[in-house]
Amino acid sequence: MQEIPDFSENSIELILTILEKEKEISCELPGKGILHIEKQLPYLVIYRRKKEDRGTRRLVINESSYLVIGNEDFPGYQKLLYRIADKISAEMESYLLFEIYSGNTDSTKIKIKGPAQRLPSALDTLKEDFLKINSEFTGLYLDTEILDTPNRQAEGDAQLMSIEEAKNCGAVLVGLELPPIYRDEENNLYPVFFRNFKDYVIKAIHRSFFEFIRVQTTGGVASFNALGRKYLKQIVFDIDKQLADIEKSYQFLWLVSPANIHDIKQEFFNSNYDHVIDYHYRLLPVDPDVLKRRLYNLKIEDIDDPAMSYLFREKREELDMQITMLSERGSRNFLYDSIRLYQGVDKPLCEEARDILNKVPEEGQTEDNDLLDSKAFSSLARKEFDFFRQQDENFKCKVHIRKDVNVMMVSQGELYIPADYKMNRVEAEALIQHEVGTHVLTYYNGSKQPLNQLSIGLADYDPLQEGLAVMSEFMVNGLTANRLRILAGRVIAGEALMEGGNFQEIFRLLKMDYNFSPERAFNITSRIMQGGGFMKDIIYLKGLVLLKDHIKNGGEYEPLLAGKYGIKHTGIIKELTDRKVLKPVQIKPSYLHSEQMFKKLELIRNGLSLPQMICK
Repeated sequence: MQEIPDFSENSIELILTILEKEKEISCELPGKGILHIEKQLPYLVIYRRKKEDRGTRRLVINESSYLVIGNEDFPGYQKLLYRIADKISAEMESYLLFEIYSGNTDSTKIKIKGPAQRLPSALDTLKEDFLKINSEFTGLYLDTEILDTPNRQAEGDAQLMSIEEAKNCGAVLVGLELPPIYRDEENNLYPVFFRNFKDYVIKAIHRSFFEFIRVQTTGGVASFNALGRKYLKQIVFDIDKQLADIEKSYQFLWLVSPANIHDIKQEFFNSNYDHVIDYHYRLLPVDPDVLKRRLYNLKIEDIDDPAMSYLFREKREELDMQITMLSERGSRNFLYDSIRLYQGVDKPLCEEARDILNKVPEEGQTEDNDLLDSKAFSSLARKEFDFFRQQDENFKCKVHIRKDVNVMMVSQGELYIPADYKMNRVEAEALIQHEVGTHVLTYYNGSKQPLNQLSIGLADYDPLQEGLAVMSEFMVNGLTANRLRILAGRVIAGEALMEGGNFQEIFRLLKMDYNFSPERAFNITSRIMQGGGFMKDIIYLKGLVLLKDHIKNGGEYEPLLAGKYGIKHTGIIKELTDRKVLKPVQIKPSYLHSEQMFKKLELIRNGLSLPQMICK
C-alpha cells in the first residue's frame, strides 16, 4: 500500500493522477488514515477514527470505495475530499459522500441525515430496509428516521464540508448514525450479533447506493451486488488455503467406506441374504482432535466481506461434522451426524422416488455386442479432453486405468477407471458427460477461480454437482430406466434407514417391494449402511430435483458449471461474479447449447416429470 505523508498540493495531485490513470488507488494517509478506491464509483464511504468505538470502522473498510479519516490534519482530509468529489462528479454528474458513525450508547434510533427531497429514491430505500431490521433480529426495537438537516455529521464533529462547498464540487453529503447496539458498555463487541448486523447494514447501504447511481449519475452498475470489493483481502486467501489443506488431509468418502466390501457381499449372498458381517474401516491417517483445533484456529470472524464470511463459516461447519463422523464410524452417532450433514430425506423427495419406482420397471440384462472396455472408454474421455483443450490450451487431465479401483470416479480432477470395466456405448457416452463433462470440468473451472473452495467444493455442493452429472446423462440421451431407479432406490433406502431399518430389512424392501435385482438391492443397501448409516446417496435424486426446479423457474444452466457449489449459492456466486471476484465459465461440455439440449430444457420448463426423463 502506497504511503502519502501529507496533504500538500503535490500529494493531492499525485492521488488524483493515480485515480486518473489507474481508476483505483490504495494508500495510507496521515494519522493512520486510509484511502481505498478500487473501481471508480460515484460514492465514497467515510469513517473518522475515534476511541472507544469498536466495530464501527469495520462497517466501512470492506467497501470498494472508502476513506478512513486519520487522527491528524483534518483540514487536509477536507481538502482531499473536495478535490476527489470535484474530479469524479465531473465525470459521473454527482458524487456521494456517505459517512457512517455510531450514536449515543442509549440510542434506539437509526438516523439518516441527508437531502430527503433531492435523494428520495436512495434515502427511502435505505429507510425501508432499516425499518425491517426488527423482524430480522429477535429482540431489536429500533426506529428509523430521515432527518433533512444541513448537519450530516455526528454531534460534536466538524463538517466534512459545508452544503455550499458540496454543491460547488458536485457532492452530496449523507450521514448514517447507528445505535451502537453491537457492543456493550465496556466497548466489547457481541461477536455473533455484530457479524450478522454488519452484513445487514452493508446490504442495505449497497441497495441505497445502487438507487443513487441509477437515478443521479451516469455510472453503469448492473445491480447492487456489483458494489462489493473486487480485490479480496489477504486474510480471505489465507483462510481459503487453510480450509483446503485441512480437507485434503483426509479422504472422507474413502475413510467411511468399508475395506472388506467384497467379503461382506460374498457372505451375504452365500447365507441366502441373511448374514451381514461387520464392516471394517481403514485406519485414520489424521487425528480428529488436531484437525478440529486447526479448523477453529482460523480467524474467520476477522473477515468483513459478508459473502466470504458466510461461505467460510458454512464450510467450517461442514468440515467439523465430517471430522466428527470419522471418529464415530460404526456407531449410531455416525447416522445422526450423517442425517444432519445431508439434511435427511423429506416427504416430497420420497414421493418422487416412489413415483419413479412405481412407474418405471427394471430393465433386464440384454445382449449387447457393442461393449466398450476400459481402454476404449479412456479413448472417449480423451476426445472430450481434446474438446476442452480447444477452449483452453492449459487444460490437462490424466486418465488412470487401475486394478485397485472398483468404481469409476474423479479425484482431484483426474479420471480413474477400473481395469475390468465394461459398458455399452450408450452408457459410456452418458458416463463421459457425468464424470468428465461435469466432475472433471467443474474441478478445472473451479481451479481457475481465485478461491480453492470452488475446485474442492463449497459446503453442501454435492447435490447440485450430482444433479448436474445426472442431468448431463439426460442431455446426451443416456439416462436409462435402471439408472433412474437406482437413484430413487437410494432415497427409499435412506427413508427406511431413518425409520430404523437394518441391513436385511432395507435389502428385502428394495428386492421384494420395488423389484430390484439382488445385485442392485445389495449395492444400494451396502452403501447406505456404511459408517453406521451414510445418507450421502440421497443427494443424487435430490440434486436432480433441485436442478430441474431451478431450470423450470427460469434459472440459468451455464453459470452452474463455473465451479463446485450448491444451488443455494447461486446468488452469492452471481454477486462475486458481478464484483469481478470470480470468473465466468472457462470451459464448457460438448453438449452445452446444442439444439438437443435446447429442446430438452424446454421440455423441463414445460413440466417434464422424472419418469419421463428416461431416454429410450
